Amino acid sequence: MKRRDFLAALPGFPGALAASRALPFAPHLWVPIADTGPAGSGAAADYAVTLLEKPGLPRDFSHFPYVDPGAPKGGAVVLSAIGTFDNFNGFIVRGTAPDDIGRLYDTLLRANINEPSTAYGHLAEAIEIAADRSRVVFTLRDIAHFHDGAPLTSADVVWTFDTLRRDGRPFYRLYYGDVERAEALDARRVVFHLKPTPDRELPLILGEMPVLPKHFWKDRDFSHPLTDTPLGSGPYRVEKAEFGRSITYRRVHDYWALDLPTVRGQFNFGRIEVEYYRDATVAFEAFKAGQVDFREENVAKQWATAYDFPAIQHGLAKKENLPQHLPTGMQGFAMNTRRALFQDRRVRQALDLVFDFEWCNANLFYNAYTRTHSYFSNSDMASSGIPSGAELALLEPWRAQLPPELFTTPFSLPVTDGSGNNRENMKKALALLEQAGWRVKERKLVNQDGQAFAFEILLDEAAFERVALPYVQWLARIGITATVRTVDPAQYQQLLNTFSFDMTVAVFPESDYPGNEQVGYWTSGAAKQEGSDNLMGVADPVVDALVQNVVTAPDYDHLVPAVHALDRVLLWNWYMVPHWYLQSVRVAYWRRFGRPEAEVRSGLAFDTWWIDQKLAEETDTARRAGME
Repeated sequence: MKRRDFLAALPGFPGALAASRALPFAPHLWVPIADTGPAGSGAAADYAVTLLEKPGLPRDFSHFPYVDPGAPKGGAVVLSAIGTFDNFNGFIVRGTAPDDIGRLYDTLLRANINEPSTAYGHLAEAIEIAADRSRVVFTLRDIAHFHDGAPLTSADVVWTFDTLRRDGRPFYRLYYGDVERAEALDARRVVFHLKPTPDRELPLILGEMPVLPKHFWKDRDFSHPLTDTPLGSGPYRVEKAEFGRSITYRRVHDYWALDLPTVRGQFNFGRIEVEYYRDATVAFEAFKAGQVDFREENVAKQWATAYDFPAIQHGLAKKENLPQHLPTGMQGFAMNTRRALFQDRRVRQALDLVFDFEWCNANLFYNAYTRTHSYFSNSDMASSGIPSGAELALLEPWRAQLPPELFTTPFSLPVTDGSGNNRENMKKALALLEQAGWRVKERKLVNQDGQAFAFEILLDEAAFERVALPYVQWLARIGITATVRTVDPAQYQQLLNTFSFDMTVAVFPESDYPGNEQVGYWTSGAAKQEGSDNLMGVADPVVDALVQNVVTAPDYDHLVPAVHALDRVLLWNWYMVPHWYLQSVRVAYWRRFGRPEAEVRSGLAFDTWWIDQKLAEETDTARRAGME
């Protein structure tokens, strides 16, 4: 998938919370399991897991506070996607699945967007966690069933877990690495036996697992792309699809969870049609023409200059900045250190010095963005200053393997005046390159063997060429030959899966409470597995140890310095040329929607919107009259 993240599309794990693949640990809800049987049956259970003193919502809550429980159901919405898809199996490396195929599946728990540290029982009506953290038991709701009417049982949960770990993306093997095995106690109770580990977030990690139908896959090979219409238990089913062109989801009218508090007021559209476009410009024109109802805008120039068309002027379409308050993670030009060219830290730092963010922000982005200075930006997890206290104690054993300046100098990115004259930073970059064995000869940067410094920047959308091409010109000033290649999303994903690239634009989303996903992002084991999220090939025993500190942090007070230490080491290794972030979600839509009044931390919770039939009719009438 384009964002390399199937979980982001799952209902109940929206925005950065899902994209981070992490849920917070829950130190106060390790519910003791009575030793009355081999898996501890007969124990007390709870309805939620949270880092807070208690869940924000009571046991008998009727709905999440940011929804309208009386939202009308029905109507149709047309969305757009860039790229293509060739199958429905988004859990494996092979092929390309639709970005939002997760609408078909349910999870054991569902997150409250406005409670970053809390998830509530969904498929599971009760959660039991052993006092010694050796196992966790989920009790399934007896009303849960798949779209074909077959009951959803513990056998499906066990089969899903085993299959994802065996045949799914490498991410799953890393993510579930501390789980010994899953076992069905009976039709409704499933126990996960955990390895001895201080990792407290495992129950929540297991809770976000989508549950697949074992009987549907009985005569199918899960490791292969799926072209048959998939079966799920979630709020939508696939009504029709034309590979590479469009997919239509139909709301399940007898959805088993319709009246659950984790669902009420959500999934209101009767039909969702997603049209696929190979070109972002064509997709935008389709929106302007009313062929697409809603879109998010990620190009600052377009947001500033392209939304002054008649429908906006007449109020038939609207554009809004929706404030969001989630961690923004890291986006940037990622260097593949599997390539010999990028294995020297000084080279990587030099490439960062060449990039002129201030010029880009002023000339390309209308000063809309803030520079990213941390892998955990816009959150308390971002490091700053110089290490001290608990963070310093974590770093001290590795002092000999770390840059000396990490301990004495606050990390900072190069800054320019935005004029385009980056002479001082260019000089610093050349000095670093010379230390690494590179010299300018006949206006080309070469090493002692006469090999030229040349590499390719791989992209999957033309919009980023506006940033990459100026960067190429700046690199040329110090003798580096860089080229830009933009490929279609399917080819791009395959090249990323096999790490067949020099540099690319990568995104590492984060949550309020980083955890197991860091294993997949940064560790040596992940660097060796094709299809993993360790795009840069980070393989450093220091980073491995610091990631372990994050995963095993016993509480929030230990987690913060552990993440700070990891962040600092990643930054000082210059694996990426950091980009920028935006503290809002830019959306544009035709005037046919209703939505709850309450704001959400993620800025946008589109599954809580609905079609306002009166507005839709007024808008359609005005468009027919030529007012758009």
